[in-house]
Amino acid sequence: MRIIHIVGARPNFMKAAPVIKALGDARGLRQILVHTGQHYDVNMSKIFFYELNLPRPDINLNVGSGTHAEQTANIMVRLEPVLRKISPELVLVYGDVNSTVAAALVAAKLGIKVGHVEAGLRSFDRSMPEEINRILTDQIADLLFTPSRDAGRNLLREGISRKKIFFVGNVMIDTLIECLPKARKRWSQKNWITDLLGLGGKKERYGLLTIHRPSNVDNVGTLRNIMKVLNKISRDVTLVFPVHPRTRIQLKKMPELQRTGRIFFIDPIGYIDTLALQKNAAFVITDSGGIQEETTYLGVPCFTLRPNTERPVTVTLGTNMIIGQNYMVLEREITRVLSSNYKNGKIPVFWDGEASHRIRDIIIKRNESRDKRGPND
Repeated sequence: MRIIHIVGARPNFMKAAPVIKALGDARGLRQILVHTGQHYDVNMSKIFFYELNLPRPDINLNVGSGTHAEQTANIMVRLEPVLRKISPELVLVYGDVNSTVAAALVAAKLGIKVGHVEAGLRSFDRSMPEEINRILTDQIADLLFTPSRDAGRNLLREGISRKKIFFVGNVMIDTLIECLPKARKRWSQKNWITDLLGLGGKKERYGLLTIHRPSNVDNVGTLRNIMKVLNKISRDVTLVFPVHPRTRIQLKKMPELQRTGRIFFIDPIGYIDTLALQKNAAFVITDSGGIQEETTYLGVPCFTLRPNTERPVTVTLGTNMIIGQNYMVLEREITRVLSSNYKNGKIPVFWDGEASHRIRDIIIKRNESRDKRGPND
């Protein structure tokens, strides 16, 4: 059996790594890794392959940057001859980026089975490009691997057959659990975290920031309002801000808001460093989906600068709070955190480091069943 894994952006790498590893001990199975090149910066791509022990991509499509339409179209055009030549039995796509939907469309049109890892997540906000990618990918996929029970309910409401849906848990947490010892070791070492930022001491508290979504950074007025409240918060607590490339472009337009000594603006960092900073933070302010999940597992208060989330379990069970643009609420809740007065979260079902093994078992079982029937049955 030939399986092609499609990755293209930072979140894909963290989701694919444990699945590739779990499938590695399956007999009679060949894995091919295709990198679309959607993220091509070293700190956004190559470092993750190294840190997550991902094998070097067998094929890189090198699509680079562009509009959503340009990226999606370029991936489809470059991927089709690859799939025709290899003729895999299964294409596995991950998450909700342009690479995800592009690969699913090409595979489906060629009659190749598609498995979607992290299926069924919904923000119910179609102004988000990722929401469109999720919906379309799930409609074409043959195997839908869901990270939470609400994701399965979403798929059933959309008319997807129950036979296609498999509740396996969260593969992002598989990666987190695997990398947590490395993050602990990194934090204890004399490196930039402790030396450059001066954040190693038990009494020193800080907040971690990750802001990159177009709705927050593409509009200078919106980003200016966010930066104003962050500067205000930084009077009481140090903030560490690894700056996404698209965010940095906009921040250059407001240098007057980067002069505080309590916000450390740093370049994008790898997963191990990010995990070390998350685990030891007093709180995290983000607009990232994956970080909402990671902070829930780590028990770290998380404040999401979006009006909604496709991961509601991080709110109902976890440590996440949806802030939107209500910055007064953000200030109030951070004051509560600094006073040790914040809700305790719980870890959702199947966020246990075994999701990738459940995916492996399902794929192997279905392949064995197919072999018994014959490919044309």
